[in-house]
Parts: sequence; structure tokens; C-alpha cells
Amino acid sequence: MLSIPIAGVTAVAIIGVLTGVLVTTWTALSRRLVPFGGGILLGIAIFWVLPEMTAYLTWPLATAWLAAGFGILWAVDRFVYPVCPACSPAHDHQHCETRLHGFAPPLLLAAALHSTLDGWSLAAANDVHLGLPFLAGVAVHKFPEGLALGVIARAALGSRMLAFGWCSAAQMTTLLGGALESWLAPYLGPGGLHSLLALAGGSFLYLGGHAVHGELRRSGATPALVPALTGVAGSSVLRLLIR
Repeated sequence: MLSIPIAGVTAVAIIGVLTGVLVTTWTALSRRLVPFGGGILLGIAIFWVLPEMTAYLTWPLATAWLAAGFGILWAVDRFVYPVCPACSPAHDHQHCETRLHGFAPPLLLAAALHSTLDGWSLAAANDVHLGLPFLAGVAVHKFPEGLALGVIARAALGSRMLAFGWCSAAQMTTLLGGALESWLAPYLGPGGLHSLLALAGGSFLYLGGHAVHGELRRSGATPALVPALTGVAGSSVLRLLIR
């Protein structure tokens, strides 16, 4: 039953949130997990989503849909609001009475929309038989995402209980995304499903690149690129082994 693996991915994210709200600063491990998760997303988009979509949509059309997904998220991130504020908050609130004050509402809204897209992508991937590795890759991404969200929300809200509750609610929208896709799938047809999943693949490209770029700016090339390339390599190896 599809809801069970999506619930498992949601649980991974909530465990990440719990870990995040229980620590007061980024640890070396958590910092490395962000580009690693970004690398996983890049690998999923390049080695799993794109080849699968080309089998149905052709290479030019699949590439165009991926580019459209990337472009839409770039435009939202650039002109509306950061689509993944858990990756790289822009303002330094270190000297405020409540660090990151006022950051919680837009942060949680963006995280909820992000998680809804994750749930939709997981359900759509199941419909086109992308299988367990796709699910595992998204799950790996959800832990550092949840951890980062918990750390930032804890600083924004000043309460561990509030941060955990609101962040968990935001991550639970992954289930909503899966339910929406399952409800709409019969009306979309195979072409619509493949096109929407290709859009999601483009969003994975942007989110993965966003995570790696943020760590690259903070820590330099080696701390960012080594875990990111490890994530990409893991995705590519799975693609070679599982046909």
C-alpha cells in the first residue's frame, strides 16, 4: 500500500526534526548531511527520473519538462520566497533576543509546500514504477531537511515543543501530497503523470543544487562537494545495479 512507504518517509523527516530541535547548533555531521542529501536529489533527477521519462516522453520533451520544473522553482525562490529556507537562511539573527525572530511562519509554510511536492513525487514515481531506490533516495534527503528545519524553527520560536509540533505538522503534508496525486492520477492519464514527475525531477535538480551551493558558500569546495558527489555516486550506482 502506497501510504505506508510515504508514511515511512514522513517519519524519517520527523526524526530529523526531533534531532534538530534537540541540538542548539549545527554539528559537523549535520552540515555534511545537507550537501549529501542534495547530491542524492541530483542523482535521482539525472539517473532515475530523466531516463525513465525519456522512455515515454522522448529526450527533448523530458528535458524540457525537467528544465521547466527547475525554472519554476528558481523563479519562486528568486522572486517570491525561498523554496527551501531550511537549507540556507539569508539573514544573520545571532544578536537578536530570539534568533531568527519572525522566520517561523514563512519557513513552515515553505516547508509544508515542499513536503507536499515530495509526497506527490513519491506517489507519481510509484505510478510509473520507479520503485524502491527512488523512495530510499527521497528518504535520505528528508532527514537532513527535517534536521535543518528543526534547528531553524527552534531558533525562531524559542521553544522545543512548539518547534517540534509545527515542524512535524509541516512534514506531515508529505502524506497530503501523496493523497492528492492518488486522487488526481485517474484524471491525468499516463502522459500527465510522466510530465508532472518530470517537473518534479526538475525541482529535485534545483533543490539539490541549492543545498550544495549553500554549503559551498559557507564551508568551501571540499566540505560541500565531497558529500554531494558521494550522494550523486550512490544514486548512479543504484541505477546501474537495478534495472
